[in-house]
Amino acid sequence: MLNKNRLGNSDLYVSEIGLGCMSLGTVESTATDIVKRALDLGINYFDTADLYDKGLNEQIVGKALKQQRSEIILATKVGNRWEDGKEGWTWDPSKAYIKNAVKNSLHRLQTDYIDLYQLHGGTIEDHIDETIEAFEELKQEGVIRFYGISSIRPNVIKEYVKKSTINSVMMQYSILDRRPEDVVLDLLKDNNISVIARGPVAKGLLTNVYRDKLNAKGYLDYSNEELRKLLDQLATKFTDLNSIALHYCLKHPAVASVIPGASSIQQVEENIKSLTSNTLSNSEYEWIQNIAKASTYNEHN
Repeated sequence: MLNKNRLGNSDLYVSEIGLGCMSLGTVESTATDIVKRALDLGINYFDTADLYDKGLNEQIVGKALKQQRSEIILATKVGNRWEDGKEGWTWDPSKAYIKNAVKNSLHRLQTDYIDLYQLHGGTIEDHIDETIEAFEELKQEGVIRFYGISSIRPNVIKEYVKKSTINSVMMQYSILDRRPEDVVLDLLKDNNISVIARGPVAKGLLTNVYRDKLNAKGYLDYSNEELRKLLDQLATKFTDLNSIALHYCLKHPAVASVIPGASSIQQVEENIKSLTSNTLSNSEYEWIQNIAKASTYNEHN
């Protein structure tokens, strides 16, 4: 049975592992099977975005979960403006765009409310007060229940902590990307705002098949050689790297849920088995922190 954690000050209780839906693909039958299996295994938090496959991901996820709508927590994102038939997208966090885009997401998701609506990015140059106003109005209208942001930028996160009633921040966080530990995690914890950790297995590097994922570029501020050395150390001490990666993120009290993506039923099953069949002791946690880089954000502070 998966534990559930409260998301910020909201009345949403999310499974400690959710399903990041970006990797589901565009074959509806395959994607639907993955979503249904996640549901069967106790996942209640499903995270999509209007940008993923230009709305198709929302359509597939919404259709797959329609019969269980009241039992699940459905999250999506807004801010990347795109048009059918055109390449690319532009950033638009304006009130007018958000209030129009939510209607399209509701239609694609086949629902009349969104549990968690998230700004899909953000810069310090945005008209943040206007963006917050849009989300607050949607809350008052009952179109969304709660809202958050998806951002790794401390300067943006600090503004929303100060000015808004966000309940969550989604950010990349893993053993290989410990930048949130520098300032952000404690700030959010102190303000009763939850973290949704994406990328917890770092593109497969924090799994038992990490040797297949290594490349000459390394990862963030790790060179290929540094990465290989660290992963070999972790693999020598732990039999299931996937498990340790997920538990590491959840160890910080600010983190409510980890959301590894999945492109197959097998990956969903492996993620849940990894989480539920192992633990991470305080001494093991400290050992990992001693050998992994405690990186900091060099930009957007």
